[in-house]
Amino acid sequence: MTQRQMPGMFLTFEGIDGSGKSTQARLLHDRLRSAGHDVVLTREPGGSDGAEDIRRLLVEGAPGRWSAETEILLFTAARRDHLERTITPALAAGRIVISDRFADSTRVYQGATRGELRPIVDQLHATMIRREPDLTLIIDMDPETALGRGLARQSGEDRFEEFGTAFQIRLREGFRRLADEFPERCRLIDGGRGIDAVAADVLAQVQARL
Repeated sequence: MTQRQMPGMFLTFEGIDGSGKSTQARLLHDRLRSAGHDVVLTREPGGSDGAEDIRRLLVEGAPGRWSAETEILLFTAARRDHLERTITPALAAGRIVISDRFADSTRVYQGATRGELRPIVDQLHATMIRREPDLTLIIDMDPETALGRGLARQSGEDRFEEFGTAFQIRLREGFRRLADEFPERCRLIDGGRGIDAVAADVLAQVQARL
């Protein structure tokens, strides 16, 4: 079944670490379910049993644990499993899928900020994934504020936060460039406001597409 034939809707949240995208993904899931929609909330890396195993390799440990090239391969493997076992079946069943991160994160984290490896990221995506979201909501906010939030969580999954503020600044620039590159599906949302204000903007963007 091709992307155009799939009856479901695929929504993704993107943004730097600590931007609040995970909170907004959960809020959107709850609001859409309350409105009677059949919704799946998932995440990357992860979202399926195999991908969750790979997640632990990627988000735990020292910042220099993997090279950017190795990260690209691990993220792509996790994404392929996630796509096969969670995303594609849900879309084929007519469900709305909300994913906290997808391929855009790899484009920015590994492709744009760690060695200019974007051509490799794009090649692997075209070969192994071949799927783009219907709508991508990029939660944009000040990197220092977001980093403080991310580190305060003490989740044990803070490998990328430990690269520091300069890395988060490059990430923000990368996500903003991504919004310019894919204007038909990407929307920048000001994440520097209260949770409810951000959620209202998110819901308005989604309702315009439903």
